[in-house]
Amino acid sequence: MMKQGIYYDLSNEDYHSGEGVSKSQLDFIAECPALYQWSKSAPVDKNKVPSLDMGTAFHCLLLEPDEFNKRFLIPKPINMRTNAGKEEYAELIKRAEELNQTLITSEDHAKLMLMRDSAMAHPLAKWIIEAKGKAEASIYWADSDTDILCRCRPDKFIEQFNWVGDVKTSADINRFNAHSYDFRYHVQDAFYSDGVKSLTGEKPRFIFLVVSTTINCGRYPVKTFEFDDIAKDIGRISYKSNLQTLKQCLNDGEFPALQTLSLPYWAKELKND
Repeated sequence: MMKQGIYYDLSNEDYHSGEGVSKSQLDFIAECPALYQWSKSAPVDKNKVPSLDMGTAFHCLLLEPDEFNKRFLIPKPINMRTNAGKEEYAELIKRAEELNQTLITSEDHAKLMLMRDSAMAHPLAKWIIEAKGKAEASIYWADSDTDILCRCRPDKFIEQFNWVGDVKTSADINRFNAHSYDFRYHVQDAFYSDGVKSLTGEKPRFIFLVVSTTINCGRYPVKTFEFDDIAKDIGRISYKSNLQTLKQCLNDGEFPALQTLSLPYWAKELKND
């Protein structure tokens, strides 16, 4: 059983397959408790998983550049319109599988490099990236209200200054504020912050480093965000409620599965006509 603490050498695979409730699992509980159980046991069709997740690749390039060169195979430009090019690409796919690497095209690699350089041109983003700290540290703690083991894996934990940096990529960076609520990033902030505080005794400063995947005026925009206290408080209320729901489900041995459907507002107005 995992003990409370900060682990610096836990692999990504062991973290995701191990104990503890994560923020993504809280999202399932918030939607429907049965989805929490489903997420832990539903099989994954690995043949249908995209060969390259640009967000994952960018995280690795930005925060773990040495690891990036181990995990990704980057070929020279290939002319896919020729039979020779198609054959060469097929051989590269085979080679990547043998090396347990992910094949990334030279075009995608060039885009990732431009996004990285764009992030490094932003003063605060550059500081977060270069500051002495640990990328992908695994943090475990017991929730103070439910005693449920919780976990998080911050993109960058800068212990010296007690900062947590979280890297996001966005296709529409100008709408990140609206999307942050849809993806419950305020819940992530409160959940991670409380986890760090439970071990260090101090609440960390949580910063979102957002890099656009869409060009604007020839550049990939970069912005940094921090939630206000109201958003953090609402995030805390939300995740605490999710944990209480989980505790009740575990005590009862029942995970409600039915979700309620409703009509759009304009359809409801027809009833009054």
